[in-house]
Amino acid sequence: MEETLKILVVDDDEVDRIAICSALSIAGVQIELSEVGRGNDALSLLSINTYDCVFLDYRLPDQDALTLIQQLRYSKIKVPLVVLTGQGDEQITLQLLKAGATDYLSKSRISPETLSQVLRSAIRIYRAEIQADLANQQLRESNEQLIYKNQELERQQQQIQMQNFKLLEASRLKSLFLATISHELRTPMNAIIGFSQILLRPKFGQLTRQQADMVERILNNGKHLLMLLNEVLDFSKLEGGGLDLKPERFDVSKVINIVVSEMRSLAEAKNLLLLVQTDLQNPLVFNDPLRVKQILINLLSNAIKFTESGEIWVEVKELPGNRVVIIVQDTGIGIASKDFKHIFEAFRQVDQTITRKYPGTGLGLAIIDSLVRMMGGKIFLESKLGVGSMFKIELPRKITLRTGAGNAPSSQLDNDDFFCPPQNPHQSSSQSRKANRIS
Repeated sequence: MEETLKILVVDDDEVDRIAICSALSIAGVQIELSEVGRGNDALSLLSINTYDCVFLDYRLPDQDALTLIQQLRYSKIKVPLVVLTGQGDEQITLQLLKAGATDYLSKSRISPETLSQVLRSAIRIYRAEIQADLANQQLRESNEQLIYKNQELERQQQQIQMQNFKLLEASRLKSLFLATISHELRTPMNAIIGFSQILLRPKFGQLTRQQADMVERILNNGKHLLMLLNEVLDFSKLEGGGLDLKPERFDVSKVINIVVSEMRSLAEAKNLLLLVQTDLQNPLVFNDPLRVKQILINLLSNAIKFTESGEIWVEVKELPGNRVVIIVQDTGIGIASKDFKHIFEAFRQVDQTITRKYPGTGLGLAIIDSLVRMMGGKIFLESKLGVGSMFKIELPRKITLRTGAGNAPSSQLDNDDFFCPPQNPHQSSSQSRKANRIS
């Protein structure tokens, strides 16, 4: 069923009004017609009623159509307007359209077909304009929202930048404090260790068994505390970019044997077997021997600390691509998969309580990680809770340093860091996970 259109005819000539109504009826247009003969009356009706179209005579007794259209625009009244012009009025049609008229029609051309066509065209144009206005309004609102969100993002970015600056400054001050306090504490600690060693020498007097035991405790605890201070100092230097590698050519197998010999007493104190195997055709490497030794000491200290019974293996062998790998494997407590993501965080331990079974600063593997990265190497781990862990440190046979902060290597390996391919025949690929271990 065709919709009924509400039509307003504004014309002071009754004959013209009847002609319009008759033409629309003949054309089959369902209309609800309203008629007025003056512009002010039309303005009053349009302010309180809604019409689908208005047929407006250009010449009215109180004003012309151009003036009425301008008043409608000023009042923000929108409606399809078809201006009916007479002889000699055609030249002002462009002004009418610019003012807001939807279309115009000469009274001499009024017929059922043309009037119906103009009516439907005017309504279609008007509705398209309304939709376009609505779309533009939505677009403007969206644009305003985007502008507001962009401004909000800029404010948040500024806040984040300020927070980052504060965090960086706090981190710098923390590293400076740690380095200063560690350095200051090492001097009296070295004195305590030195005088304890002097007291244990027979030429300075014979101590009773009880006295010797107490001095040995002082010495051992002093060495342990000095080790902790050295870890904190090394970490603060690594974090601040103040630690430099000092590479030289050396025999890596000799360094490994020396470290194993130094650590063997700790392993034997827990009844652990400490085995070492070297498989190198060329044992010479170009690296920092002290830092390589430090890496191995930390790995072995961890292995001994977290192993209650069984064995610890140390193996070094060659890899393709002019690389060497150092492997430390144990039968210790292993690492749960849920703890893998936290393993490299400084000062972080799996057991964070003050009554934890395994002491330490939580910096051992964080230091290893930083040193291995400085050397252009990678860390791999295979571990299973309650079974044990295997750390593998892959290093280039010859490291290349560039000048600048931290002596960073000039080239890095392209593989994903800490990705561990399943190389152990006794372990499934699902057990090969990237991780590190808390010290």
